[in-house]
Amino acid sequence: MTSNVKPGATAQASASRGFYRVAIVGAGSLKGKEVAEMLEQKNFPAIDVKLLDDDEALGQLEALKDEITFIQSVRSEQFDHIDFTFFASDAECTLKNWKPVQTAGSAIIDLSYALENEPGATLRAPWVQRQLGQIEAPQLQPGPAVIAHPVSVVLALLLSRLGSAHQLRGTVATVFEPASEHGQSGMDELHEQTVSLLSFQPLPKSLYDVQVAFNMVERYGDQAKNTLASLNERIVRHFKKIVPQGTPLPSFLILQAPTFHSYAVSMNVRFEAAADIAEISRALTGEHVTVIPMSQEPPNNVNAAGQGDILVSIIPDGSDPNAVWVWAAFDNLRVAAITAVECAEVMSASRPRGQVQ
Repeated sequence: MTSNVKPGATAQASASRGFYRVAIVGAGSLKGKEVAEMLEQKNFPAIDVKLLDDDEALGQLEALKDEITFIQSVRSEQFDHIDFTFFASDAECTLKNWKPVQTAGSAIIDLSYALENEPGATLRAPWVQRQLGQIEAPQLQPGPAVIAHPVSVVLALLLSRLGSAHQLRGTVATVFEPASEHGQSGMDELHEQTVSLLSFQPLPKSLYDVQVAFNMVERYGDQAKNTLASLNERIVRHFKKIVPQGTPLPSFLILQAPTFHSYAVSMNVRFEAAADIAEISRALTGEHVTVIPMSQEPPNNVNAAGQGDILVSIIPDGSDPNAVWVWAAFDNLRVAAITAVECAEVMSASRPRGQVQ
């Protein structure tokens, strides 16, 4: 049978039905791959998704919507007629490329945190906003949407629900950071250190400048590219911005754990009255939170990896009847990607679909 469809007609028809054009900068990164997967899982109305990255990832093949595509270089002309651009790159790449993207008319969702201090940028946490009943007002020309750090999002969501069960008196949280928070380089160095230790070889320390394999540390070496102190500051800063003014701030301690995937959080929560485990479990259970009963395998880095929910268990505090321990595990990359795509969904309410800019 001969088709009467003209070349390009399919794309034009799809555009007329209201699809967007999307670009992912840093498509070869762990975050970039998660964003691409989440766009598909959430059925984001995209007719075209461009995968862009730096020289190291050029030509790399990726599966996208049951098709094989390849990663292209980041050039300003790549953003012509792009509706949404996700920056899943490192901060340097984001700062280098975001202005041409904005000039081209694309909405920007920043997963690198590089743009949080730029004029017009807004810190976004859709999970927390829904929990608090906050409605995002559509903006005709929104500035960059910077996603809140996953730890800030998770703690804000859990504490807002716990506060609905009893009045909170104080919270102390110990956060165990995985290597994946530093991207592929963090994963690689942890792996290389593990192999080197088992073979009695010198440890590579270009990223952490300290032994992280089979170890747990509260600070990196002096030559480390990043610091746990700066991460702590970001989590606190983002937490303050996404919760109502006057919300008690938890005391944080960030530790680098010798794990590859998923954050774990140990949180002691004190209430003004006696803690009721059953009531607290009911308050926590809901969208994005799964409370694991004591009869099942507890939350951990392994079973949280790849999950979109926060896995939580509630443990009585044996020394204080007004307190409980909350043990939670969640996939930081998955939470970041879901947050980013949900930001795009909210922003799409004020953006015409399928129109060439």
